[in-house]
Amino acid sequence: MKLKNNIFTALLLTIGLILHQITPGILGGMKFDFLLSFIFISIFLNSTFRNTMLTALLGGILSAMTTTFPGGQIPNLIDKLVTCLILFIIIKGIQNFKLNSFIVALISGLGTFISGAIFLLSALLITGLPVPLKVLMITVVLPTILINGVGTAFLYGIIKRALKLLGITVDNFNA
Repeated sequence: MKLKNNIFTALLLTIGLILHQITPGILGGMKFDFLLSFIFISIFLNSTFRNTMLTALLGGILSAMTTTFPGGQIPNLIDKLVTCLILFIIIKGIQNFKLNSFIVALISGLGTFISGAIFLLSALLITGLPVPLKVLMITVVLPTILINGVGTAFLYGIIKRALKLLGITVDNFNA
């Protein structure tokens, strides 16, 4: 059963990567971060520590391989590991509540903020930033929080419903 869950996580991340790569930028090149959304969805659906670490590692590697940010490989790995660990703690803290669209959007928005902040801070320390940190936080991270929060809640609902209709169960599936 663990292999099934690992394959499901890898499939979700692959879909997120492909969608992220083919999505054109809107509003000054900003685009919905499908990979980050599918990372969050993977953790929502299977919130075990093992799956969280697998998701963080695979998500970090995929982000590092496809980043267009100069020197963004190591910051991508750092940000995915830290973000996934923090979200794991948050999700475990609210595991007695049913995950509805509002909670998923809220946690995803928070996760996007954490991810963006850690990425930019680690990039600042490792390679430097092309523009000031404050400018990047306001112009890139803040709008992405809203887009990813709403988009992740929408995608989570679709995936959860599809799994239920297909009769597919994932261990630790928050139905």
